Amino acid sequence: MKSVLLALGLALVAGEAYAISRYNSAGMSCAEVKAVIQRDGAAIVRYRSARTGAQLYGRYVRDSRFCATSELPQIVYITSADSRQCLVRECRYYDPDDEFLLFGR
Repeated sequence: MKSVLLALGLALVAGEAYAISRYNSAGMSCAEVKAVIQRDGAAIVRYRSARTGAQLYGRYVRDSRFCATSELPQIVYITSADSRQCLVRECRYYDPDDEFLLFGR
């Protein structure tokens, strides 16, 4: 019984939960979107597609520390209240054995 309680206690302590904030870029300027990502490190941002107007969302990060080990931050553009091309970074999967990655695309 003691070992079960000890294992349960360790499981609760070992797993940290990180809450991630959600924002809607339609009511924010590009500078505000960038400031939120810079401050929080990572954020889920909802935005409208520049081409179709469809509602989209993504997880955007400040730098590679907020990506999984198999991902790198890549520049993407989202819409905001004042810009159709607000530059942010999104974690994208990469393959370290990809020869194109080694020599650039």
